[in-house]
Amino acid sequence: MNNNRLYVTWEVSLHCDGDLLRTFLRKEKSMSRKTLAEVKHGGGALLVNGVEKGVRERLRSGDIVTVLFPPEKVSEALTPLPMELDVIAEDDHMLVVNKPAGLPTVPSSNDPGRSLAHGVIHYYLERNIPFTFHAVTRLDRDTSGLMVIAKHRYAHDQFIKAGIKREYVALVEGHLEETEGTIDASIGRRDGSIIEREVREDGQHGVTHYTVVKLLDDATLVRVRLETGRTHQIRVHFSYIGHSLLGDTLYGGSDDFIPRQALHSAALMFVHPFTGEKHEYEAVMPEDLTDAWNKRRLSP
Repeated sequence: MNNNRLYVTWEVSLHCDGDLLRTFLRKEKSMSRKTLAEVKHGGGALLVNGVEKGVRERLRSGDIVTVLFPPEKVSEALTPLPMELDVIAEDDHMLVVNKPAGLPTVPSSNDPGRSLAHGVIHYYLERNIPFTFHAVTRLDRDTSGLMVIAKHRYAHDQFIKAGIKREYVALVEGHLEETEGTIDASIGRRDGSIIEREVREDGQHGVTHYTVVKLLDDATLVRVRLETGRTHQIRVHFSYIGHSLLGDTLYGGSDDFIPRQALHSAALMFVHPFTGEKHEYEAVMPEDLTDAWNKRRLSP
């Protein structure tokens, strides 16, 4: 950081010798036209060897290119709200947070109040970080666990492009016979509902892989890996095969042992797009899921 302004720096490699600065940023560094325009016209800066330059500057091998990002405008809907954030990791470009169940990722028309986004904006404000909320991964209100949040728009684009591998733990109804499996079924919005999803031929392709961790006569603890990221994917897929998540009343689960879907984002893995380093994070299963499993195990 430089006076709480975020920036990124690269050395121009030999194969980019002679490129225009615009070409280097758009093609070599995958900077969107919108982001580049915001840097140019929104209070940011493009520097070559420490000197501000225009996008037509011709680069040479060994030049140092720096992009200073402009402050971002925070949506009026995101009033900063103090809350205790469980920040697992942080650098100039991202946060990894462990979201509790019951907290929406972002506000909605049906739930405009307290959300993780409100808390992150307050966190930024306290630290003079001039950016807004960019969720790279999202979780439903009643799903707990790890999320990646980008600190600026360009970081968001780069983390999306790099890809985030996600693993979940879930408690599902019934006894899964196979120790591992894949659910490959397209998912779309249920007719007449703006919330509920279902497996349907005209939906978006969805693939969920699972491994059985523990078994009871009438419940199974599974580790789940997403190949795609559709809305309610895990919940819809397990309901589709007849094993709804415990607590997930929207998709046929019983709330006798837990009042929310028994789903937790347990692990994240990615290669950092700015450093090339491999990052792996884990969050233990929360107490309410452990309690639900133990109650189910002890129930007659």
